[in-house]
Amino acid sequence: MAYPTFFLLLSFLLTCIYAFTVFSRRNSRLPPGPDPLPIIGNLLQLGDKPHQSLAILSKRYGPLMSLKLGCITTIVVSSPDIVKEFFHTHDVTFSSRSVPHTAAMVDHHKYSIAWLPVGDQWRRLRRVTKECFYSVQRLEATELVLGKKVQELIEHVNQCCTHEKPINIGVIVFTTTFNIISNFLFSLDFAQYDSVSSQEFKDAIRGLMEVSGKPDLADFFPMLKLFDPQGLLRRANVYSKKMMTIFDEIIDQRFHTRSSSSSCVGASSRKNDVLDSLLDINLKDESGSFNLNDMKHWFLDLFVAGTDTTATTLEWAMAELIRNPEIMKKAQLELTKHMQSNNRNMQESDITRLPYLQAVIKETLRLHPPAPFLVPHEAVHDVDIQGFMVPKNAKILCNIWAMGRHSDVWSNPEMFMPERFLEVGIDYKGHDFEFIPFGTGRRSCPGMNFAHKMLHMIIGSLIYRFDWKLEGNTSIVDMDMEEKFGLTLPKSVPLMAIPIKLQLV
Repeated sequence: MAYPTFFLLLSFLLTCIYAFTVFSRRNSRLPPGPDPLPIIGNLLQLGDKPHQSLAILSKRYGPLMSLKLGCITTIVVSSPDIVKEFFHTHDVTFSSRSVPHTAAMVDHHKYSIAWLPVGDQWRRLRRVTKECFYSVQRLEATELVLGKKVQELIEHVNQCCTHEKPINIGVIVFTTTFNIISNFLFSLDFAQYDSVSSQEFKDAIRGLMEVSGKPDLADFFPMLKLFDPQGLLRRANVYSKKMMTIFDEIIDQRFHTRSSSSSCVGASSRKNDVLDSLLDINLKDESGSFNLNDMKHWFLDLFVAGTDTTATTLEWAMAELIRNPEIMKKAQLELTKHMQSNNRNMQESDITRLPYLQAVIKETLRLHPPAPFLVPHEAVHDVDIQGFMVPKNAKILCNIWAMGRHSDVWSNPEMFMPERFLEVGIDYKGHDFEFIPFGTGRRSCPGMNFAHKMLHMIIGSLIYRFDWKLEGNTSIVDMDMEEKFGLTLPKSVPLMAIPIKLQLV
């Protein structure tokens, strides 16, 4: 066949496909949205910052919008009333997950509390999570771990302060949250502030977060999953296998220690951390409903969900406070007035008595939610929403980044104004649908209260003891506040700042 004839037929075929797609869409009951191109659908309209691109499109097509991303029908939700209808009125219908290709690393999607459908296995994991996070014994242990690790952070900042050394805020808060979680689980530090030695686990978790945050063609064209065209699943497997090997070593060592001490009169090997509690559950559970493999995947979930998201929020909070010195001063005065004694460190019990600090954290989460679309949901079956049909298996994206900046919901939405949360009783527990950085309904983040404590303890301690100036005497007017899209929304340019010791009165 001659090339001109071939290209003519190809053009005709693509035109027919496009016409059929547009006709089908306009005669369906899908929510409104931009017309898709043949094969790729609306992929080109996502850009490199999809949360911003979809916010702009929603202004044209409305807060309930549909797109075709490759082969996947995607519904974008970006208003509180529609969020309530999806995740409160129809919570069960949208309780499933749209599982990304990279979640299949080491078969993680088959064991993960984040990706499993709601069912018996998911409920068992949720129950284990609740017992490990919220028992009286565990809450007391958490307070001790938090206090110790935050104190180590302050000691490190003190050393940098003495030498007027610039600090990469994102790196130090990541190290702190990383060690809080590793001590909470295993009574071990997984990272150091100034170590030049290899930190294998820290490198693995950072690599895994980077891979998982990249757009994956296999998520838009499921037929490509078999070929893994970008190699993202292969890379995710490398990182996750490293982490699983480290978990195996820790668990084996704990078994060995417990076994050795049981043969020694008066000896005790118990750390009374989460690992000990889970091993006790495992030994008592004759049904095998929570085995060692479940345990390792549960650990993986906690590190992925709890480190980078928390560290990103902390870096944004520090950036906003440095950029707004009058707000920084208000928060510092509240802390100083409450602490009274110059030598007393901030404690977990102080959080409820610091309303302005709480407002600072809320305002940071409003402007800079760590997961701009939350974890994607999926429709279990067809459902009617406000006269439109959301089809079975449709992917649901909740654009909470757009909701946090909507002028119909928030006054002066682009401004950092913690005072707005002093005037209203809005919280992020999942009941105020205009503000759900941790999600809502049965798939809300089970570690929300743990994150709440870390955020307040770390930020409160950093600004109570120190003032901060930008590296190189950079003006706050020139601060780069651009975002970089990924699994989370980190700053495009890392925040480098120099601590200055506060003279407390």
